[in-house]
Amino acid sequence: MGIATSRFEERTLCSLGKAGHAQPEFERNQALVGAGVLFLLPALLSQGLLKTKEVYHFPPSHYYGLESIVLTLAFMALSRIKNPEQLKQCKPGEIGRIIGLDRVPEVKCLRDKINSLSQQKQASRLNNLLIQQWYQADTKEDADFLYIDGHVRIYYGYKANLPLKYVSRQKLCLSATTEYWVNDAKGLPVMMVMGELTEKLQTAIEHSIIPQLIEANLLSTDCQQAHIPQCTFVFDREAYEPEFFQRLWSVYKIAIITYRKNVKDSWSVNDFNTKAVSVSGQSINMDLCEQKTELGGYQFREIRRLGINGHQTAIITTHPSIDTSTVAGRMFARWSQENFFRYLIQDYDFDKMISFGVETIDPKKTIVNPEYRKLSHQLKKIREKIQRVSSKFYPLVEQIIDGDLEQLPQITDKQMQYKHLLEKYAIQEKNILHQRELHPPRITLEQMPENQRYNKLKTESKLLMNVIKMICYRAESAVASILAPFLENADNEKRMLVKQIIESNADIIPDYQKNTLTVVLYSLSAPRYNNAVKNLNILLNQTETVFPGSNLTVIFKTSADSNCER
Repeated sequence: MGIATSRFEERTLCSLGKAGHAQPEFERNQALVGAGVLFLLPALLSQGLLKTKEVYHFPPSHYYGLESIVLTLAFMALSRIKNPEQLKQCKPGEIGRIIGLDRVPEVKCLRDKINSLSQQKQASRLNNLLIQQWYQADTKEDADFLYIDGHVRIYYGYKANLPLKYVSRQKLCLSATTEYWVNDAKGLPVMMVMGELTEKLQTAIEHSIIPQLIEANLLSTDCQQAHIPQCTFVFDREAYEPEFFQRLWSVYKIAIITYRKNVKDSWSVNDFNTKAVSVSGQSINMDLCEQKTELGGYQFREIRRLGINGHQTAIITTHPSIDTSTVAGRMFARWSQENFFRYLIQDYDFDKMISFGVETIDPKKTIVNPEYRKLSHQLKKIREKIQRVSSKFYPLVEQIIDGDLEQLPQITDKQMQYKHLLEKYAIQEKNILHQRELHPPRITLEQMPENQRYNKLKTESKLLMNVIKMICYRAESAVASILAPFLENADNEKRMLVKQIIESNADIIPDYQKNTLTVVLYSLSAPRYNNAVKNLNILLNQTETVFPGSNLTVIFKTSADSNCER
């Protein structure tokens, strides 16, 4: 039955289909490795981890129930166990005792459970339920501003045939998929949708993000008479198009804030005024100016920031009422989403593949013709060569007029060489243009050769794990915000302290007569951290958290507390 198993009777009955899910049963344990992760249990539950019970189900004969599997996945993410295979390097009995079982599932079993959940295809519905919980009446203002950006996930395998995408962090075009993330005004994740082919950010917003936000009741379809936006999207130049901005406002009453493209004029320096701008909670003085501007036949508010070197950063918005400082603050706070990506890549390894395999894409979907794109790229390179040679050829005419007669033969030879190259490149340009005319700019997938036809990686398991990682990140952020007032250097220490709590050992002391489960965290690396956790314990104990699947109320203590009874 495996290392560290002790509940043999239950496992045997489950294998025969004569027993239900194993319920948590705790024993007294000292110095349990990584048991500090239990200090994040109240935050996980408050962020909706058990919403999974409303959308997923397991057959009753399975030894590991839904709660146990979901807790295992969440604790793995928080403990930086980045994929099921890494469980081979951990002590299964230690982690099992944290969730109240004899051991955690072994790798194959856990992958089977993830696959079983993925086959139910409920990740988007789960995300919608979480959004409804996260943004109720008293917290809905956090979703008044939503940051949207795409994250390119590189594919290193060979089974899938994915389109090439530009990866900015590697400055290369590689096989990849794109995940479009939505974060709220505090930088917390809200939702994620998966791109199938080479969708632009505009397409993802209109056809995937907005419909799901409407399903989650964060946006309304009955907004035509509203004079204020029901939401403001903040994104970079990738989705820049004035007609698209106007369509968002007229159809959905969604305002936008983004950088302006192709700025060629400069405003008078005397028009700028110094204003205090709040960017991610920090006050920064900026020189700002606002004017009306017309782009693509539509009117926009344009705000510019004057930099120290005289550079003017142009921002446009369709929001009719917020002040200039708020527009600038929201735009420059977009880096909170980039920081979120960096944190999840480093700590959660969220680019990792969850399930191996590929899925087909609707053959009627249209894409840019690969042959047309290839020829267009060749045409661009030839025209660049023509431009470079031309920049050397035409100045020679002036040198012939103004130069000495002795230099004339050398200049004439160079001129003839450049002219020969220009004629050669002109012929190549004409041939490429003729070849490109034979290929349509866009084709459907079914028009591609079968061995080159695009497909996609399995998406449902990735969506599910991303939702769980959203919950974990939000739980970490909630605990970090509680600890922040008790730390002098909170910006640099709060998340580090949360990770130290998670990694620390703890005693687990169940009392079935009083229905309590006491978790005693071992002393941390500095007295100030122990003091911060002592204050955290007060708030955690006020929640009266009941461990899932049991009737045990969890009590949080630290060994550094003089009043702690172990």
